[in-house]
Amino acid sequence: MTQPSLPPYALPAENSRVLLMRRPAGIPQPGDFELAREPVPLPGEGEFLVRNLYLSVDPAQRGWAADVANYSAPVPIGGVMRALAVGVVRASRCKGVAEGDILYGWFGWQHYCAAGADAILLKAQHDVPVTACLGLLGINGLTAFLALEEIGHPREGDTLVVSTAAGAVGGFVGQIGKLRGCRTVGLTGSAEKVARCLESYRYDVAINYKDTDWEEQLLRALPEGANVYFDNAGGPILDGVLRRMAVGGRIVQCGTASIASWDPVPQGPRNEREILTRRLQWGGFVIFDHRGRFPQAAAQLAQWHKDGAIRYDEDISTGLESAPGAIASLYAGANRGKRIIDVTGT
Repeated sequence: MTQPSLPPYALPAENSRVLLMRRPAGIPQPGDFELAREPVPLPGEGEFLVRNLYLSVDPAQRGWAADVANYSAPVPIGGVMRALAVGVVRASRCKGVAEGDILYGWFGWQHYCAAGADAILLKAQHDVPVTACLGLLGINGLTAFLALEEIGHPREGDTLVVSTAAGAVGGFVGQIGKLRGCRTVGLTGSAEKVARCLESYRYDVAINYKDTDWEEQLLRALPEGANVYFDNAGGPILDGVLRRMAVGGRIVQCGTASIASWDPVPQGPRNEREILTRRLQWGGFVIFDHRGRFPQAAAQLAQWHKDGAIRYDEDISTGLESAPGAIASLYAGANRGKRIIDVTGT
């Protein structure tokens, strides 16, 4: 692990935190959060105290903040915003965790967190920059690798279509697809992101879905249909790709970023006939169902990066005060690569 340059932190009396103060109406906005200070927590028996270095911003936080059916309980009102983070252990009463360890886990949008071993997703141990624990080796890279393998089953010669193809997950999916011998087609939301898909992430074709003729472009790019569709968007983009799937195609449902609200449930074209006549296999993927495979997947991703076979971009803002608006910015497509908040100097 490439160690960060860190100041010699003196343990302060107060811990700065970002609290969720109301349920968002759709995508969380800055006014849904509040910055607060409380005493730095002390680790109890079986716990450690971690000083966060970098905080993650992820699309899934929208669901964690909402009071709707999801795969995890919502963040309580007045509670620290749930988030993954990379931090350095300052004190430990937890077996197997030592002072100075750099960990990736459920440490929240705050400077300090007292937690137990169940909060740890990975211990930093690969020769990559420490911020890569949030993207390349974090849930973005792990999702791209495991979802594509588990549900997409990419094969040599397949055509793989990816929505939000320049995003923190999609950028990895396209590159992994190429490593598996696929022809890759990316769907993204601007001319700049089209260029990034082609130049950085090695897509064979990239299409701006905001173009009025994007479906015609997609049809031309898929003369024999798509064998695998890795969907991070849902909505009209999903509807358009479904009609261009090859018989026996596989769909990875990883996200629904295009849907502004699930209350009420949006209505769209019925897809049952496409699924039936094309004999499609369609599976949903939640990364936290696969924790047992994280070390293996992280090792493979780190090796690909070392070999120069996989690239990534990071979009880093500074200071805890930038956190409240970060999710809205992410859904607006304003990020360039993995969105990270640097709290090393605050």
